[in-house]
Amino acid sequence: MSLTSQPISPTPPAIQVIERLSTLLAVLAKQSEPVSLKALSQETGLHPSTAHRILNDLVLVRMVDRTEPGYYQLGMRLLELGNLVKARLNVRDAAAVPMRELHRLTGETINLSVRQGDEIVYVERAVSERSGMQVVRAIGGRAPLHLTSTGKLFLAVEDARQVRSYSMRTGLAGQTRNSITDVGGLEKELAAVRAAGYARDNEELELGVRCIAAAIRDDGGRLVAGLSISAPADRANDGWVEALRQTADEISRSLGFGKNQG
Repeated sequence: MSLTSQPISPTPPAIQVIERLSTLLAVLAKQSEPVSLKALSQETGLHPSTAHRILNDLVLVRMVDRTEPGYYQLGMRLLELGNLVKARLNVRDAAAVPMRELHRLTGETINLSVRQGDEIVYVERAVSERSGMQVVRAIGGRAPLHLTSTGKLFLAVEDARQVRSYSMRTGLAGQTRNSITDVGGLEKELAAVRAAGYARDNEELELGVRCIAAAIRDDGGRLVAGLSISAPADRANDGWVEALRQTADEISRSLGFGKNQG
């Protein structure tokens, strides 16, 4: 049996579909007007039936709109996703200097976090070696919404139905003896967040670590991120709340918040 030649593995079907999908989106992106199926097939080299099948799937997830039979254009879902990425990039840029100033003022870890699904994601941090905390959440790290101060900010802007839906999806799993693990307790906590205008994490994610967080909003008034101070429980200081809120407000103003309101 000859082993001198080995057949070349074909492109995996899933990768092939993604390549075809990307090609169709790229062609649509170059046109300001709806494009016919015939033109898309010619431009991409895809058989009309193949292009039609992929486009139908893209229509279902709103990445492509069918403007009339046989004509397509980019869908609103791509705009939504693009705006989400843009907001995350913009908020990191806007927060960098104010975060460093707040860190210099408090000497503690300053976190910038955004929501992704049922978790927050840490996207930027200002920290020094003296933090003394046993567990440090790195950039890109995740944590459940109900166990974090920033996560509570995002839950606090949702209605009761949405909060209960979150509770059912996640089961409100806890990580410490202080974790909120029942929907009644969570609803009470969120009411306190709304009343105070900021949120707390009282050793609910990590024993020995307390956090406070304030909201960052964009030019449309949407909550796009949370700014938080994390500190060892014995150093946590309620005197930081005003500086935290002022810093979050400063970042919000740089994103355009307040300019188009009222």
